[in-house]
Amino acid sequence: MFRFLSGFMAAVVIVLLGGFLWLRLGFVDARADAPRNALERAVAMPALDASVRRHASQVQNPVAATDDNLVAGMKIYENNCAGCHGDIHQPHSAFGDSLYPGAPQFMEDAPDMPEYQNFYIIEHGIRLSGMPAMRSSLKEEEIWQVTTFLSHMDKLPPQVTEQWKAVADASH
Repeated sequence: MFRFLSGFMAAVVIVLLGGFLWLRLGFVDARADAPRNALERAVAMPALDASVRRHASQVQNPVAATDDNLVAGMKIYENNCAGCHGDIHQPHSAFGDSLYPGAPQFMEDAPDMPEYQNFYIIEHGIRLSGMPAMRSSLKEEEIWQVTTFLSHMDKLPPQVTEQWKAVADASH
């Protein structure tokens, strides 16, 4: 039994060491324009989702979805997020596609995770993705306003949509 366990442990150490050397010696293609491989598809996004679920505090959004807050969130989104995630006039961002992994295109696939998780991602960013931590440039209330906007962007009141078109026109 001891020989089996020691052999098993040796095999685990060899596999882990081999994986480490494979990464450390540069065998992973680090180009942003390289297609994602099956291992990345199977591991990376589920790991990100699990990390956000584990670390994001389940706090209630203190910002009500009033027209004023939606407009404020829209302006923050347009100034800080639309370049990567798309907007009402440019629903798909080529710049966002050039990141690795590509930035989610919210006009095509509205964010559907709980607000506290969106808040966490906006506040802290995502390593190795191009998504910056916005807590150094936005106040907490502003992060909540853009979170509120994201949660409602696929069902905005008509007057907010019209204001978004005007703001997007001015920025293009």
